[in-house]
Amino acid sequence: MKHTDSEVKKLKNYHIEMWNLVQEQIDKSFAALKNNDKEAAREVISRERMVNAQELVVDHHCEDFIAMFSPVAIDLRFVISLIKITNNLERIGDFAKGIATFVIEQQSKAIDAKLSEELSLDKMMENARDMLTLAREALIEEDTALCRRVLMMDDLMDDINRNAPQVLGRHIQAHPETAEEMIRLYSLIRRIERIGDRTSNIAEEIVFYVDAKELRHQKKL
Repeated sequence: MKHTDSEVKKLKNYHIEMWNLVQEQIDKSFAALKNNDKEAAREVISRERMVNAQELVVDHHCEDFIAMFSPVAIDLRFVISLIKITNNLERIGDFAKGIATFVIEQQSKAIDAKLSEELSLDKMMENARDMLTLAREALIEEDTALCRRVLMMDDLMDDINRNAPQVLGRHIQAHPETAEEMIRLYSLIRRIERIGDRTSNIAEEIVFYVDAKELRHQKKL
């Protein structure tokens, strides 16, 4: 094993630590939203700085790797992909904080169950969570088939997001006094949809790296 191979493995481990933090933030923010749990939402907000700190750790180690090894070809592609993935994870962490903020600012009780069902809110959250889990596994296993599953799953997120304005518009017509609340709810749905977009970006970066690695291996055969 080359020395750079062991360092690449270390970089990936630092990155997975950040991924675990972000996954926890998403899980907790979704649970807070579903249960109208303001205490859990506050915990998400207070822990957001941990995600930002871990992003700096990953970036620092990537910079050190470049300075020490002057990577080329596949190693350079890996570091570039990792930096981009880290940035997308940080943004997903921001969306978790935004969801938690929505829960805290929500003055009324939990989102109406019938409205939530019409919006497919639970399905959307479950899909976003599954996408993030699959993408993490894809990185660890270097499995592009999992990445392609993630990209296909994003279509559901887009469909739900496109349907939301019609559902919310009908609700406003029936209950005009809820207009401001419905606008805020659409902003929430957009945040969840953006989690899917960012996870798709991550999947594309993994494919970018893994396909190049496999191509190099084939050339050696």
